[in-house]
This record gives sequence, C-alpha cells and structure tokens, in this order.
Amino acid sequence: MSNDQVMRGIRRTGLLIILSSPSGAGKSTLSRRLLAADPDVVFSVSATTRPARPGEVDGTHYHFKTRADFEALVASGGMLEHAEVFGNFYGSPLATVEKAVAAGQDMLFEVDWQGGQQIRTSTLGAHAVSIFLLPPSMAALSARLQGRGQDSPAVIAGRMQKSRDEISHWAEYDFVLVNDDLDACAEALFAMLTGER
Repeated sequence: MSNDQVMRGIRRTGLLIILSSPSGAGKSTLSRRLLAADPDVVFSVSATTRPARPGEVDGTHYHFKTRADFEALVASGGMLEHAEVFGNFYGSPLATVEKAVAAGQDMLFEVDWQGGQQIRTSTLGAHAVSIFLLPPSMAALSARLQGRGQDSPAVIAGRMQKSRDEISHWAEYDFVLVNDDLDACAEALFAMLTGER
C-alpha cells in the first residue's frame, strides 16, 4: 500500500496500466516520465527467450528464459500476456503481476495492441486501464523514425506499415492521447491515472 493510501486509510488493488503505441510515438519517453514522477507505479519486467545483450541484467531489464522454460510457463497459465516477435518470445509473468495488484501497486506495461488485448481479457482485466498513444501525424512519425538514425529506409518502411496496423486498434483502448506536446501529454496521462485510482 502506498503512503498516500495509508494516510487516507484506503486499501485498493493496483492498476494494470497498458500503454501502447506505434514505434516512434513516444511511448518509452512517456513511460520514463510516469515512472520518475509516480513512486506508486512500477514497470512490468518482461520475460524473454532472446539472449541478454551486453549490460543487461536478469530480473532488471528482462527475465531471461530458455524457450522450454518460457513455453512451460505459457502452457501452465503462468503468463498474463505473451507474443513471439522476430523469433523470440516475450511476455509478462502472471505471478509477479498478481502480487503487485493484490498489494495495491500499479504496474505499467509497454505492449502492442495484442498484448493489451490479452491483458484486458485476462482474469486481471478488471484492473486494467488502457491508453493508446498516437503521433501527431504519420509524417511526424516517419520523421521521428528517420531522426533516430538507427534504421535503413527499408526497415523504416516496414515500421511505418506496422505502425498503420497498430494504429488501427486505437478504438479498443479506454483513453487515446496524441503526442504533439510531450509535457501536455504527460500531464494528461497523470490526470487519467488519478481519476482511475
């Protein structure tokens, strides 16, 4: 239970905060702002079958699993949501999420629309609040992806197509934010969460 809850004598279950967006819309930046501003929100550390990269720490960046261990967790119902991306599995371990919700801890999930859908339709879906983050325009999104300087034109074109597919699911979310001003977008997110709590 948070200090704020203790002071008010209120016990509540935690929220599952689903934040989805196309790549380049500002989801990671907005998540960092929320985590820095609100000590009652923790980031959901995903499990993955991909190998750890230099500097990544098991349990901090990801829970690194073998494919067999990951598949066993899925088969036993031990994943809240999961997906295969570029040949590797990613997902949210259910036990960790259940413990946080029961303790009144809000948990932030950066997931695509499919992960968001799995969370919303899960046994914990009643605790979910979903937010879809849109770029101000497709041209602005393309410029952001190009401005990163990380991808070839072919990769950017693929990301733009995937973005169009992702954006087509915006209406499934509780809230939609347009990230044309990061400060205003962050304030709107904080206000939404205050209202949901």
